[in-house]
Amino acid sequence: MTNTTSSAPEITHFFEPDSNTFAYVVTDPDTKKCAIIDSFLDFDYASGTIRYDGADDIIRFISEHELTVEWIIETHVHADHLSAAPYLQARVGGKLGIGEQISVVQEVFGQVFNEGTEFRRDGSQFDHLFTDGEHYKVGNLDAVAIHTPGHTPACFTHVIGDAAFVGDTLFMPDAGTARADFPGGSASTLFDSVNRILELPDDTRIFMCHDYGPNGRELKYQTSVAEQKQANIHVKKGTTKETFVQLREARDATLAMPRLILPSLQVNMHAGKLPKAENNGTSYLKIPLNAFK
Repeated sequence: MTNTTSSAPEITHFFEPDSNTFAYVVTDPDTKKCAIIDSFLDFDYASGTIRYDGADDIIRFISEHELTVEWIIETHVHADHLSAAPYLQARVGGKLGIGEQISVVQEVFGQVFNEGTEFRRDGSQFDHLFTDGEHYKVGNLDAVAIHTPGHTPACFTHVIGDAAFVGDTLFMPDAGTARADFPGGSASTLFDSVNRILELPDDTRIFMCHDYGPNGRELKYQTSVAEQKQANIHVKKGTTKETFVQLREARDATLAMPRLILPSLQVNMHAGKLPKAENNGTSYLKIPLNAFK
């Protein structure tokens, strides 16, 4: 497993309660350069209203601490919240990056939403497409992008210093792992990806994209490789792939689609850009009927 240096970034989390999403500002304390990971918009589905309160909190934090944004990173194409990446980039800069397998996701959902030939399916809506094992920097901090598919084909884990941002691949130990039944998902592949993460040093900090407080506990956003190996209810040490696949597929068969999957995928596959306004000045989202039957 490729690893980074032991440098410790400063991590600041932001929370969006409707989708239980955590976003992060990851800062190199020496240079005050930073990355934003898995940003979100505030979206009321019933009224179609978009607000920018959470994104503005991130902007305010960056301004108050005089940070320079180098990266705005998506760990994957989220199916449960809308990205604020373009809104943030227009105000604080930074390169927008995602895994190179975004093209696979765009091909699938370009057809679902009948996007036509004008929709580019090569990931060129993003500034940078990460490859597996690619090294990059956040200030002076060493970082590496690790392809961890299974939840979606384009999922990546980003290890920055001693901190790993796993997207939806892993949850807190008492919640297990992500579903693997989306198009292009695979429980078998997810097991292999999780074990790539668990090959990192035991003291690596792991940061969640979501937490739902199972059994009524308070929300948490941070765990470690050691804790995951010891206690994760789906993939703790000693769990076989066969056992995991059976458990994951049985659980996935009981799950409903995420409430915001249709608006989220439609926007996020365009790198967070909202649909162009029509001649009345209003943007519209499509609702494809029976798309996931």
